Amino acid sequence: MKSIFNPGDQKTYRRRVSESDQAIFHGELVHAVCSTFALARDFEWTSRLFFQEMKEDDEEGIGTKLVIHHKSPAFVGEEIIFTATIETLQDMNLTCRIEAKVDGRIIATGSTGQKMLKKERLKRLFRLEL
Repeated sequence: MKSIFNPGDQKTYRRRVSESDQAIFHGELVHAVCSTFALARDFEWTSRLFFQEMKEDDEEGIGTKLVIHHKSPAFVGEEIIFTATIETLQDMNLTCRIEAKVDGRIIATGSTGQKMLKKERLKRLFRLEL
């Protein structure tokens, strides 16, 4: 793993809310706003942007933690700006604080954890060959 980032470094990801991001469960629209599970996907992606640059060819990141505090709605067509800030980067473990905003209004905060592993180890884990 390349050591190119430090605590406090940030990555930003922008995403426009689409109809498929709404709170839809088993084909039923529950709320016509960005769902918490869509935020989860984008929280993880935003922090993963660090690993995209850090990983070696034989490495891959895997999620270890996800915390979301959904505070305010985001509507279809609005752009969400996600900002990941490195809290800790030790050994092969990365934790980030995440903030999501629409027009300067905080819609969600939380944190993610990821770990870098060798691809071969991941293959074994996914086959349950511990």
